[in-house]
Parts: sequence; C-alpha cells; structure tokens
Amino acid sequence: MKLSLHGKKGLVVGIANDRSIAFGCAQAFREAGAELAVTYLNDKARPYTEPLSAALGAELFLPCDVREEGQVEALFAALAERWGKLEFLLHSIAFAPREDLHGRVTDCSREGFDMAMNVSCHSFIRMARHAEPLMKDGGALMTMSYYGAEKVVDRYNLMGPVKAALEASVRYLAVELGPKNIRVYAVSPGPLKTRAASGIDRFDELMDQAAARAPNHALVTIEQVGDVAAFLASEAAAGMTGNVVYVDNGYNVVG
Repeated sequence: MKLSLHGKKGLVVGIANDRSIAFGCAQAFREAGAELAVTYLNDKARPYTEPLSAALGAELFLPCDVREEGQVEALFAALAERWGKLEFLLHSIAFAPREDLHGRVTDCSREGFDMAMNVSCHSFIRMARHAEPLMKDGGALMTMSYYGAEKVVDRYNLMGPVKAALEASVRYLAVELGPKNIRVYAVSPGPLKTRAASGIDRFDELMDQAAARAPNHALVTIEQVGDVAAFLASEAAAGMTGNVVYVDNGYNVVG
C-alpha cells in the first residue's frame, strides 16, 4: 500500500502544543505507521511538548532552537546514531520579531529581516543539508508556507517575502536533491489558529475572510493538513517534487 509509512522514520520540527500544524502532521504520520523523532524549542517549551511526544510514541525527543549554534548539528548527529537513516522531515517553524512583523515591509529592520529569514527559511536549507546523507534511499522534505508568499495578504507583512524565499528554496532544493530521489515540498495551509499565527496583527479577521472566500466557506484543520503531509511523505507522492501544495479549501483559487 503506497500510502503506508510503516518502517519509515521521520523527524518533526515545530510542535508547540496540540493545536500546532506540526502536531496534526505528526499524528497522521503515526497513524500511517511511521516512527518519529520530535523536537522542542527550549526548556520553557518542553513541558508543553513532552506529553505530546510521549502520546505520539516518539523514539527521540530532542531540543532544537535553530538560532542556537550547534543545535541543528546535534539533532542530526543523534538521528544518525540512533537510526542511521531518515525517510522524511517536516519543518514547521517560523518567526519574526513583533515590531517588524507588525510594521510595513518598507520599515523592517535588517536585524528583524535576518532573523525571520534565518528561522523561517535558511533553517530548512540547513536541515536539508544534514538530512541528505541520512536519506540513502531517497526521502521527502516538507516545510510550511502560506498564500501570502504568492499574493499580498493584508497584515502578513514581513512574512510574505520570507515565505516567498522559502518557496523558491523548495524549488531549488528539489532540483539539486532530485538525483538522490529526495523530494521537496512546501505545504501551504489556509489560516489556522496556531501559536505562531497569533503573532500576526488582527489574525482573527484574516481567518474570517478566508472562511468567507473559500469555496466551501470553511477553514481547514490541522488533521486535514496532516493527511496531506502523510501523503507527501509516502511513496504515493513519488511522482511529485518542488510543489507548493495548497491545503486551504480552495481559497488560493479565489483569493
């Protein structure tokens, strides 16, 4: 069965709580039979993430703050030691300083732009580089984007250019890693009430607008995003790479 993930080992980066997109994806991976490694941001976040890691039966639970020197390297060294291989990776992290996120792109600081790009985009490239030698028989790399990468979305501000860079990176990584049978995707969910999204100014209004404009007048769920991520991690998606995969109830076709 091509949709099965039995015997596959995957890394999930970005679970903050039980409403995180990454958690919805992790649940779908487990239901499909995958073995998981899960990360947590820091000691402050650990009490919220550790019970979820336990509920998922994760074999590894490790810190990963991409802003801290050496943590990404230590994470992949642990994966290499424990498993020696990796079949899929989910990158679901993003950050921009509030003052830069809430202001005009025109006015964003160099420091804020650099941090947003580092956490939200370059960290995916770094993880792809470290995952490459572990994906000896191919694999799938997934990251999370948003429609604001393609079109201007009111109040998405700095994250628009950052996510556009992320989507471009997906295409280049797909070409570079394709000869090793490593597929690369950006999953683009519609707006969801997550901890990360709460930093966007008047985000509730954005969700209301998305629900009103979507063809079925509804928002997606983390479970629906997870089902798509599990498909992309499976052999059923073997003929796809470099895609931006929208999971937004069709909002992108009318937005």
